[in-house]
Amino acid sequence: MTAELRDWPEVPPANGPEAPQGIPGPAKTGPESAEPDAAETGHGHHHLAHTWEEARQAAFDAATPIPPGPVPLRLALGRRLDQDILAFHDMPHYASSAMDGWAVNGSGPWIPVDPGNRLAPHQASIIVTGGLIPAGGKAVLRTENAVLATDDEGLPLLTTGGKARPGEPRAGEHIRKAGEEALEGDVLVKAGVDLNPAHLALAALAGHDELHVQGKPVVRLVLTGSEVVEEGTPDPGQVRDTFGPQLQGVIAMLGGIPGGQQRIGDSYGEWLAALEDDVPEVTDAPDLPADVVITTGGTGRSGTDHFRRAVAELGGRLVIDGVAMRPGHPAVLAELPDGRFVLGLPGNPLAAMMALSTVGAPLLAALGHDAMPAVQEVPCGTMIEPDPGRTRLMPFRLLYGMASPAQHTGPGMMRGLAAADGVLVVPPHGVQLGELVPAFALPWGPPIPAPVDATAKAKPRTAGRTGQPKAKPAASGPVDWSALLD
Repeated sequence: MTAELRDWPEVPPANGPEAPQGIPGPAKTGPESAEPDAAETGHGHHHLAHTWEEARQAAFDAATPIPPGPVPLRLALGRRLDQDILAFHDMPHYASSAMDGWAVNGSGPWIPVDPGNRLAPHQASIIVTGGLIPAGGKAVLRTENAVLATDDEGLPLLTTGGKARPGEPRAGEHIRKAGEEALEGDVLVKAGVDLNPAHLALAALAGHDELHVQGKPVVRLVLTGSEVVEEGTPDPGQVRDTFGPQLQGVIAMLGGIPGGQQRIGDSYGEWLAALEDDVPEVTDAPDLPADVVITTGGTGRSGTDHFRRAVAELGGRLVIDGVAMRPGHPAVLAELPDGRFVLGLPGNPLAAMMALSTVGAPLLAALGHDAMPAVQEVPCGTMIEPDPGRTRLMPFRLLYGMASPAQHTGPGMMRGLAAADGVLVVPPHGVQLGELVPAFALPWGPPIPAPVDATAKAKPRTAGRTGQPKAKPAASGPVDWSALLD
């Protein structure tokens, strides 16, 4: 559902920070209540959070694909081509030498002349690889097959030698003809491909300075928190920056164009300035306006959380205000009057990654002309008890084809995610051992494999020549492999 910000109080009541978020274990099956419900974080302001499925769809539906447009060749790598690449001229656009040597006219011996002059019969001029064949040039004699001598009168004379074959060079030998790769107007690359380095080199050869590509969102990051340090070991009360090293890379993996990042403190003025139209210059960022701004932290409802107030003052509206999931439920998505989206991620790193996967991935996919990110079912290797009212996102490892929830997956932890093969989407009613559960792949990982069809008949195995009896069949039914992760 969409909530209009003008109906909200300007400053959310400052009743203190959120309660600490809990740490789910790999096979924890009971209700986990260490992370507060979305309604509880309102401190008196209650709202209905989207379900996980609703949040994904709302983020996807909110975006209109960015129109195609021209980009310089240096920025076109990986972009989807919107218009065919045509040859602006013949390729090559002039006849050139394929070898270092001599451009010659007729049979030898030849009289050497200065380069750049028209060659008369039995004349030659020195030439390098790629050099323009002079007018009158009929062939190229390779350097190693040329002998520069003198005639009876002591004048220079060029003859064949070395390993030259009789009659070398023949007419047209070692000459790259104009247009032998393509003629002006030829289609070199058809629209719809994702541009690779060879495409860009070909476009440059064809005379292009820019290419018309499908739109792709530019994403700028606003990292918040005065307690965050960017290097070294933090002191008590400080935390190490986990977003700076990873988020720009993840944005690129999700189909966005990293638009640089800036760090601000915790004051409302800094928040408001960071979301204004006038974007400060950011080092190593493309000179392009942002389509999406992603913030970290500040999405709660304490007096130091300024996301909603800043968006309201800028005339924006909320598209998503909390998701009934854990971790990552304080995720907020807003749209500003200028068309920019602002995605607020929670301050804990794992919670932020789950919010980015839930809301950010569909948003960037829609803006970039892609389909909704895929969800694939996998069999669960353990039982997970119900947690009514919210979806749980659990990084997992695949063991013998079954998904076992990883350890070290508290909202502020990254160890479990770093070793994970994907993320389970555990429904509120829980999961039975061996039950198929929705899951999504990590941006940096391979796709989730499809489950093996249990109804498929296995090929019969014949006994070996040794006459040893066949192995005893394994017990039917799924096995709980979670203990292997201890």
